Formats: sequence, C-alpha cells, structure tokens
Amino acid sequence: MGQGAHAGGSALTATVDVREHHASDRRLGEDQIAQEMPVALVYNGVSHAVMMATPSELEAFALGFSLTEGIISKPEELYSCDVQARDRGISLELEIAAERMAGLRERRRNLAGRTGCGLCGAESLAQAMGPVAQVTAPVLTDAAVQKALGQLQSFQPLQAETGATHAAAWCRLDGTIEKVSEDVGRHNALDKLVGFLARHGRLGSDGFALISSRASYEMVHKSCAVGIGALVAVSAPTSLAIEEARQSGQLLIGFARQGRHVIYNGFRTAEGRQRREDEE
Repeated sequence: MGQGAHAGGSALTATVDVREHHASDRRLGEDQIAQEMPVALVYNGVSHAVMMATPSELEAFALGFSLTEGIISKPEELYSCDVQARDRGISLELEIAAERMAGLRERRRNLAGRTGCGLCGAESLAQAMGPVAQVTAPVLTDAAVQKALGQLQSFQPLQAETGATHAAAWCRLDGTIEKVSEDVGRHNALDKLVGFLARHGRLGSDGFALISSRASYEMVHKSCAVGIGALVAVSAPTSLAIEEARQSGQLLIGFARQGRHVIYNGFRTAEGRQRREDEE
C-alpha cells in the first residue's frame, strides 16, 4: 500500500491496488482510500477517549471535542495541545484547567469511538441524555440554505478523492460557506469545525452549520452546546434529534438537497420571516 498526499502534503489518503468489475470486463487499477486511524485524547496525562478519525486539523479537533463534550466551557481552559505520533495512531496530549480536570474525573467516562458511534461510554441513561443547551435560532431563508448546498461539494476535496468522508461547514446567513472540515467521522468533522470557530473567536457569531450526514441526537446536542442556532443536514434527522432541537430552540433542517429541504423545527418562525421578506 502506497501513501498518497493530500492538501498541504499531509498523508490523508492511501493508494491501493484494486480489481474493477464492469458489465463486460474486469481490469486492474488503483483507488484512493481515506486514511483512518486511532486518535487518543489524553487530558492532563489521563487517557479519556479514542476516536477513529482522519489525521487532519487535530488541534481544532481536540478543542472542538473538549467544548462539545462539556469537558471545558471555554477555549481558554485548554492550555496546550501536543500532537504525538505513536506506533499505531496519534495521541493528543492536552493540558486543561485543574477545575475542569476534576470535573472530568468525576464523570468517569471512557469513550471508545468509531466512525458511526453513538453515545459510547456513557455509564447511565441520565448521563447519556443530559440537558441540552438553549440556543437562539437565526434568521435563515430558504435561498440561503440552497446557496450553501450549491457550494458544499466544491469544498470537499477529500470526499471527491475518496468518497469516504463527511463534511461540516460554517455558513454565513446569506449562504456563503466560510469554512469546511472533513473527516471519516461525522462527529469528528463537526468537532473540527467547532474547534476552528473557537480558535478564531467565531463561536456565537451569526451563521449556521451545514453537515453532509444525518442529523442525529449527538449532532444536535454538540452544536447546541456551543451555541449554534441552526443545523442543516443533507440527510434525515432522527426523532430524538428533533426532540432535542425543540427543547433547545434550534432551527433544524434535514433532507437538504438541491431544490428542496425540510424544516423539522422552527418552521413556523421561518415561515413568518419568509412571509415578511416576500412582502417587503
């Protein structure tokens, strides 16, 4: 297996030999495969989580994960992030505030992540279904949603090369995409995006998140945890995600495709705003 290079020279893809089967013949060829490896998050010397992830934007991933999981409450509580290459993966050695580390020890969580993971490592139903943060839904038009969708594919070079990654995008309220993070895991992509926003002081700014996956409970919960008031998903939401969005006040849109999308929460407010805009 040879290594393929991706943007910035980082090895995010691997080249493998394959045999392609077509209707009338078979042929040998090569394929570009997305890299996936264990990434351990170690807080103040204590291993907390191992996620299967794409080895890119790791410092942003560490910050975003720490925020969306409630390990820290603000970016300043993460003092340092040392990326260490190991024999079989990557270790993110994080130093956080002593008070936050004490809280982390009390939680006694030990996540075991995977690309389609849910609430891995939660010790009880109460812990798994914690309260959702309240958010303020922004003014978001149908045209803005469609504009962002029209741009998304061009911001996914790793997906174009491998067909194996998810994307999380931050979009202005007019639908212009400002930043896209890619990863084999949908949660990881969102955490990377959150980390980027936090590092640049953009959390709490006007905009919305667009994700290439389904809108699951965790995606709503994570986005609400950092104040994202609108989440747009290319695929369907789950029942629990809709319930979370209703409890938090988040605008939730699913099945976002070119020319159509479905508003699952916040549609009454959205309709009123759209009607006022049409009348002006």
